[in-house]
Amino acid sequence: MDETTDMADGLRERKKRQTYERLSETAIALFLERGFEKVSVAEIAAAAEVSKPTLFRYFPTKEDLVLHRFADHEDEAARVVTGARGAGPALDALHAHFADGLARRDPVTGLNDDPRVLAFHGLLYGTPSLVARAYAYQRRSEAALAGALGGAPGGPVGVLLAAGQIVAVQRVLAEENWRRIAAGESADRVYPDAVVAAELGFGQLRDGFASGGRT
Repeated sequence: MDETTDMADGLRERKKRQTYERLSETAIALFLERGFEKVSVAEIAAAAEVSKPTLFRYFPTKEDLVLHRFADHEDEAARVVTGARGAGPALDALHAHFADGLARRDPVTGLNDDPRVLAFHGLLYGTPSLVARAYAYQRRSEAALAGALGGAPGGPVGVLLAAGQIVAVQRVLAEENWRRIAAGESADRVYPDAVVAAELGFGQLRDGFASGGRT
């Protein structure tokens, strides 16, 4: 493959990513303004100046237009574990990564009081079909993490159980942070408790996995 072909392929990929982002951001803006159920796919396509078939080529369902923001995070835990091989137990790496996210006010940790982030989380957690669709993303995250934890004790089932527990702990921690901020507390006020809660959550995971081996 020559340099010209490489450049053309790279340009196509950039344009494709830009289209994904434009469609998703257009849809989310409409959902936040009018409510998820009150906005049709046809309206989103018209606002983004594409046809409905084009929109569906990028996003098979209306819910995926919102959940696209989580796409880059699906395999995040797996990447953390893979990148930490030889640097200590997987749980230590995941705990450190989550703690860093808290310090950075990463929206994925739920510890972010930016009005735009709060509005997005309100849309997500307040729409049953989005919550249900989010579980599909969670399952893929568990599967990716299970692959990265391939050497965990207990065989294939043990690996899946470990991955499921880790993802569940991260989800519960994030939802609790978001719940408190949505109730009116600032991210700075919640931060110390969020750090303690993360230590508790990952500590319980370590205790639970201790009898089966080092994770």
